[in-house]
Amino acid sequence: MSISTKTGDSGSTALMYGRRVLKTDVRVEAYGTVDELNSALGLVRATSYEPLVQEVILTVQKHLVTLMGELAVDDSDRERFQKDRYGSVAVEQVGWLSEVVIDLEGTHQISFKRWATPGYNLPSAALDIARTICRRAERRVIALREGGGYVNPETIKYLNRLSDVLWLFARYVETRAEGA
Repeated sequence: MSISTKTGDSGSTALMYGRRVLKTDVRVEAYGTVDELNSALGLVRATSYEPLVQEVILTVQKHLVTLMGELAVDDSDRERFQKDRYGSVAVEQVGWLSEVVIDLEGTHQISFKRWATPGYNLPSAALDIARTICRRAERRVIALREGGGYVNPETIKYLNRLSDVLWLFARYVETRAEGA
């Protein structure tokens, strides 16, 4: 089976369970932006030499796959999604990100000297790009909710907390580079 199905040639795409919508649908914009974020986080992992950053980001990427799956379900298929026991972003994952924030702020001597101008080094620049994509993903998910689509409340909290983590990690890698 080829990856090139040509079913999207008309400008539509399939959600989970096969329902077709336009590629410009707000739901597609939401999970597509999260997909873009996940790719940017791959760049973060590839460019960062900090084990803490690599470990946390890998876990986040796995959470984002769950989050995208949840966003890719049409409201009329929500019951089926739950019955099939697919994962959802949970309070525990948001809490875990909050703990990462607490750890970064409390245990690491982070400098905020260069926060206003991204690009001190490649890892911090990659983190700042991922952070801005995360903020856009959050706006797209809120637009989906405001348009009447179902959005798990934990999804918005997760993306909001994640942008905080990414900002702190950018400052963390800058601080670590200064000390090297």
